Amino acid sequence: MKRDIYEKLLEWKSSKERKPLIVRGVRQVGKTYILQEFGRKEYNNAAYFNFEEDPALDDFFQQKLDPGPIIANLSLYLDREIRPGNDLIIFDEIQASNNALNALKYFSEQAAEYHIAAAGSLIGITLSRPRSFPVGKVNFLDMYPLTFLEFLDALGKSGLRRLIETKNEFSAFPQPFHDELVNLLGKYFFVGGLPEPVKLFVETGSLNDVRSNQKDIIDSYLLDFSKHAITSDIPKLTMIWDSIPTQLAKENKRFVFSAIRKSARAREYEGALQWLEKAGLIYKSHQVTIPKKPLKGYMNRSSFKVFVFDVGILGAMVKLAPQLLMEKDRLFTEFKGAFVENYVAQQLRSEKQIDLYYWTSERKKAELDFLCEFGSQIYPLEAKAGINPKSKSLNSYDKQFSPSILSRTTLLNLRHDGRILNYPLYAITLFPKLYADSSLK
Repeated sequence: MKRDIYEKLLEWKSSKERKPLIVRGVRQVGKTYILQEFGRKEYNNAAYFNFEEDPALDDFFQQKLDPGPIIANLSLYLDREIRPGNDLIIFDEIQASNNALNALKYFSEQAAEYHIAAAGSLIGITLSRPRSFPVGKVNFLDMYPLTFLEFLDALGKSGLRRLIETKNEFSAFPQPFHDELVNLLGKYFFVGGLPEPVKLFVETGSLNDVRSNQKDIIDSYLLDFSKHAITSDIPKLTMIWDSIPTQLAKENKRFVFSAIRKSARAREYEGALQWLEKAGLIYKSHQVTIPKKPLKGYMNRSSFKVFVFDVGILGAMVKLAPQLLMEKDRLFTEFKGAFVENYVAQQLRSEKQIDLYYWTSERKKAELDFLCEFGSQIYPLEAKAGINPKSKSLNSYDKQFSPSILSRTTLLNLRHDGRILNYPLYAITLFPKLYADSSLK
């Protein structure tokens, strides 16, 4: 399965500043697959070691962390020589061996000629407690579920992806392509971007099989709670996770601890919420009332929304029926537009890798879904379900702050309404870079 992260792996391989690489991401996001594919295509051999499946590997890292003896032992273990530069060494589930994680520091300092790529779950890496984490001695790549553009590639619709990516002016996409892309977006809302459900959908077309697989994935995440979290936090993690659909179903979607249970207080659950965020299972979007740079300096830490990392997993959590794919109006407006907002949050994080913020007026009479900080500018963005072009919150923001441009993403085609630029939801990747080529600039 083609993944955009592959290009970054190529850049890592050829970089003069290359250090041992750690690819981070939630479980089942495709870390192992992409590293094995990279090793197979770009090296003579891939030397693969999985510390979770084979705990005995940790013994090679129990003594002095000298790269020479370690490589000699690993070569003997594989029964073939591991050659620097020619072979890719893959340490999978590296969080299962603190010593192996720590050894990356010494490979960086003493044996940089060896190409090492490690994979680990976000929460496993975060909670790992080696003697000395190799700070500054490793490169990191974060891996996310497939974006909508990658989903198009997986479906064999790369031509439509190129149509979007090569757009250089604010003019409508041809109507037949627009209609097809809206239809494919509906499928993405159901399938999401985790590789296994996508693969199942491509091979079988069965939405029931997809949903069954997503439920298994959710169960595996719940098992991770008991595996990695402290005992007292496990029920809290489950209650927070189960409450997210309810939180998103509210009109303002702001996360409220009392929605977990009536007597819940922030200080009791903040640790568990932070755990889910570090695990990559949720994204937090913080409230801002004053849109100044840096947004992080003006955010309200106690007021935020919580999104699920994958819109398909969110659909499985709320038991979204496959039949809704036949009713596009309901699909995009169901759940008070939560799928649309969650989808946009997911694409912004995975494609743009930016922090998420939203704006509310001081009296909370207006709320704008996203404030996005790119370079020297802050771009307001409204996300709307369906084709309703009314933008009261966006207009309210405009009256108060007079930004250079206003942006909205809906099911409408690419177009501009006065100073408002409308990006189709399927082409959110064009936000805000297409503005640079717009006649409105």
